[in-house]
Amino acid sequence: MAFPLLALALVTQTAQAQLATNLITSPKALALGNAVTADTPGIAAIHFNPAGLTKLEGRNLNVTLLNIRASIQTKFDAPPGYNIFGIDGVENDPILSKSGNGRTITLAAYLPGWGIIRLPKGPGVLPSTGFSYNPPGSKFTFGNMTYAPDLVGYYRSHNDPGRYLAKAAVLQRFTYLSPTVAYQIDDQWSVGMGIHFSQQAIAIDTFARAPNLLVGVAEELQTAFNCETGNEPLAPFLGLCGGDIGPWDDIGGITIETQETLSPKYVLGVTWTPTDWFSWGASYTSEAKMKLKGQFEVQYSEDWQGFWQRFTGSLFGAIGGAIFGLPSGVPKESGNVSMDFTHPAHFQTGVSVKVNHGLTLNADLGWTDYSSWDAFDFTFDRPLEFLGAARLLSPNATETTLTLPLEYQDVWNLALGAEFHATSRLDLRLGVEFRDSPIPRNRRDTAAPLGDATLYGAGLGYKWDRDSTIDVAIGYLRSAVEIPPNTSLNANSTAINNIILNPYAGLNIRTTTKIVQAAISFTTKF
Repeated sequence: MAFPLLALALVTQTAQAQLATNLITSPKALALGNAVTADTPGIAAIHFNPAGLTKLEGRNLNVTLLNIRASIQTKFDAPPGYNIFGIDGVENDPILSKSGNGRTITLAAYLPGWGIIRLPKGPGVLPSTGFSYNPPGSKFTFGNMTYAPDLVGYYRSHNDPGRYLAKAAVLQRFTYLSPTVAYQIDDQWSVGMGIHFSQQAIAIDTFARAPNLLVGVAEELQTAFNCETGNEPLAPFLGLCGGDIGPWDDIGGITIETQETLSPKYVLGVTWTPTDWFSWGASYTSEAKMKLKGQFEVQYSEDWQGFWQRFTGSLFGAIGGAIFGLPSGVPKESGNVSMDFTHPAHFQTGVSVKVNHGLTLNADLGWTDYSSWDAFDFTFDRPLEFLGAARLLSPNATETTLTLPLEYQDVWNLALGAEFHATSRLDLRLGVEFRDSPIPRNRRDTAAPLGDATLYGAGLGYKWDRDSTIDVAIGYLRSAVEIPPNTSLNANSTAINNIILNPYAGLNIRTTTKIVQAAISFTTKF
């Protein structure tokens, strides 16, 4: 029964990567819906297509500021007949008695050596910087960029109903060094390559509960035994009254923090410009396999501890606990954990067409290898009580290891952008990107509320002087997901054997995620 605690914490945050892919890199890319593989956005070509660096002459410096405001809303409804083993859920589930609505606009980040930090409410500012150098008369261009290709984090209030699939969660990939070189083969072809060195972190703080049939049976037995009176009719042979447990009672909470400080990737790119009005580009970013390492702590509630202490202290409980490895009622478990994690590969290709002197149209198609997230594997530094019990109910657990099936799918995204050259100094931009979710319907949850989403962008580029350019953009992304009752193995399944990920068993769930961005960058020669 304690198995949901760590399983919930270890799986939920990783799914948010698709929400952040190409989302926080460049104002020009944001304004054009990320349709920039053939029309690269200055120094940010290091991320999108390193071959595009050959368009930059001399020495260039770029500073970007991105302002983010995110809102995650959750809504829980009870279908007709909602109950656990005959216990009325509408009356007893505290989520429903408190309207079943949750919302957060608070951002979070991971600080190495400290852990999850709760950012002030309101917009958050994310800076990035980069430079490029093209020696006079050389066909080579060199560059480096410091930025966050993936950064998603939020913090829910203590009473938010979404806290059972993450009260606070952060997925963070920060690229601190990205040495890149591009080479112009001739007037038509350019190629580029970069190696990106990054810090990868996954951190989570969550509550847990187990609205499972077996827990419902335990609560009915406590009622039948009149545990409120303090008299146990079968003591000392069987003890069930050490603590009040039920399908909607808190089991406890968990904090887990893992990271890898050196995670390299390589990026390859090519551009082809056969005419003045047409160009094609393609880029490939490799996967990054790593073993995230960190610590975890599971803190059990007093009622949960008391129940198992009394149960295993009775004659039948001691025998059953020894045979089946049932929980003994320890107050907490902690130690070291490692996680095999793959940051997926990404491929993107696109074209840019100058319709006339005043209009350029871009189109991109991108693919991300999320099928590499078929399952996650975890290893603990010691045998754990909850894993000893879990191995009896799941083929994916041993006393020191845990495998969590995800079944994620590869996705293709279509991006379209238009740039209107209003004057010799001013460009106006519009873009849209259709972002498919990699999460199959039977694995959706509230921690990574990702359905199919659409990103809208708008912005402008202004040539301040001969050597300096300012780019400004705003973006809006919205994702809405509905999870009907008993349709997700990661959220609301009512199956008796699904005690891993079902804190909202039997409920109807709706989630809405909204992200508003405002970005500005300044590029100048030096």
